[in-house]
Amino acid sequence: MKTKHLSIILLLIVLIASCNTASRKDDVKNNQTDTLKQKKTNMNDTTPKVTGIGGIFFRSKNPKEIMEWYGKNLGLAIDDYGSPFEYRNANKPEEINYLRWSPFEEETDYFEPSEKEFMINYRVQNIDGLVKKLKENGVTIVDKIEEFEYGKFVHIMDPEGNKIELWEPIDSFFTKMGGATTK
Repeated sequence: MKTKHLSIILLLIVLIASCNTASRKDDVKNNQTDTLKQKKTNMNDTTPKVTGIGGIFFRSKNPKEIMEWYGKNLGLAIDDYGSPFEYRNANKPEEINYLRWSPFEEETDYFEPSEKEFMINYRVQNIDGLVKKLKENGVTIVDKIEEFEYGKFVHIMDPEGNKIELWEPIDSFFTKMGGATTK
C-alpha cells in the first residue's frame, strides 16, 4: 500500500514539474514575442516626444581650460565644441546616436532668456508634432524650428525659466563626419 501511495506521489510530482516546465517555456516564448512586438512598435513610433538626452551645456569661466581638464582627468574625447558621447540606439542597435557635452563662455547669450548656468538638449522624434502639442498646452516656444544637416532644433521654456533645446537629430551626419568620441 505504501509503495502504491509513493508511486502516486512520485507520478504527481513528475506531472506538476512537467506542467511548470511547459509553463516556463511558454512564458519565455511569450516574453520573446512581446519584446519583438515592442521593438517593432518602437521602430515605427512617430509619437511627438522626447527620446533621450541630446546635450548638456553649461557656462564656464574658461571653456577651453575646463575641456582640457575633463579630457585629461576624466578621459573625455575633446574637440572644439566639448565632447561627443557615442552610444547605441536601444531600438535600432545598428544605429549610433550622439550626445554633446559642451562648456560655453560665461557671457554667452545662447541660454537666454533663461538666467540659468546650464541648458539641457533633449533628443525628440517628430519635432513638428511636438511643437504643435506644446503650443496647444500653452508652453512658451522661444523661436521657430530651424533645420540643419544634422537635425532640426527649437527652444522652449519650462515653468521655472529653464531654456530647453529640442533636437530631432540626424545622427548619420556625425557618423559620416567621424572623429574621436567618448564611449
